[in-house]
Amino acid sequence: MKLTMDLIARGTSGYTKKKRDESMQQYIRRLTHLYLEHKNIDDIGEDLSLCRNLIVLYLYDNLLNRVPCLNSNCSLTHLYLQNNNISKIENLGALGRLQKLYLGGNAITVLEGLDKQHQLQELHVENQRLPTGEQLLFDPRSLRSLSNSLQILNISGNHLTSIRDLDCLMSLTQLLASDNQLSDMKELAHLLGGSWRHMTRLDLMGNPLCLRAKYKDRVIVMGKFLEVLDGKNITETTRQFLLNWHASREITRKKTEDNLFRQETFSAVPNGSSAGDLPPVRSAVSRQTSVSGYIMPGLPRKQFDDILAKSNFPDPERARKTRSGIMRAKLSLKLPPIHTKAVMTPRQPTTFEFRLC
Repeated sequence: MKLTMDLIARGTSGYTKKKRDESMQQYIRRLTHLYLEHKNIDDIGEDLSLCRNLIVLYLYDNLLNRVPCLNSNCSLTHLYLQNNNISKIENLGALGRLQKLYLGGNAITVLEGLDKQHQLQELHVENQRLPTGEQLLFDPRSLRSLSNSLQILNISGNHLTSIRDLDCLMSLTQLLASDNQLSDMKELAHLLGGSWRHMTRLDLMGNPLCLRAKYKDRVIVMGKFLEVLDGKNITETTRQFLLNWHASREITRKKTEDNLFRQETFSAVPNGSSAGDLPPVRSAVSRQTSVSGYIMPGLPRKQFDDILAKSNFPDPERARKTRSGIMRAKLSLKLPPIHTKAVMTPRQPTTFEFRLC
């Protein structure tokens, strides 16, 4: 069915009535809201261009194969085109004031054609009729144009496996992404902790990540300003409890890491360790055995032993211990050197007695 002037005149709400002395064209020209849903319309024609003051246009549940040319309707702020046969987003360049765009239930494969919609606040592209095995794609140019204005985005039911491309949407407060194939919790944490700091409503029901352990608890901790998750309100008591629980876990994790670090630092150094490792601790025994015994200055070792054997010690074992004591005296830390003095006793002229001075 082609859109006609008569159909336009009957597509008003009843609040805007035609005046008695007013022509049809004058009447259509001052219309602001037009209700043309469920009319089996497949061709817009040119009569719609007469609605120069149109603000809201309802064209959902029709048979449109493309977005109609609305260059003459520059005042549009709300456009409803869901449940048609549209496969491409186009003909929206003249709608610089557009704030809400509804395109759900069509056959759109790429989110594009929104380069000039710098005031768009709501975008609904849910449940597109996509080819088997394909998912909805996002044009980077359109996303950049929406980065500072878009607040509500509905992308549910589009076979999405990732939403990382939406990172640039800095003003997003509501994301409806249910019934997709999202499974990466780290990706969600990156978005909620980065550009999506103002997110208040998040719907992820029907995604594989919802099956993760403590999924809701973790998401609430990630999104510090979330008010609604999967259709359920988040109370302040719940949020505070989960934040305290998360802080406690972080403290426990930090302590565990510190303990592991200490164990690795003070563990035994293996053989062949690099030069940067700590040297092995040398025991007192090893230090003692590495120092040679004390020998009297100027005497060979054999002559020293002979002189010591002729001393007046009655017990040979005692003589050996005395010699060991003299050598140990040399091993003491930085003690003055030990000097010996030979004294001849009158009882045994050939016997020497050594005394420590």
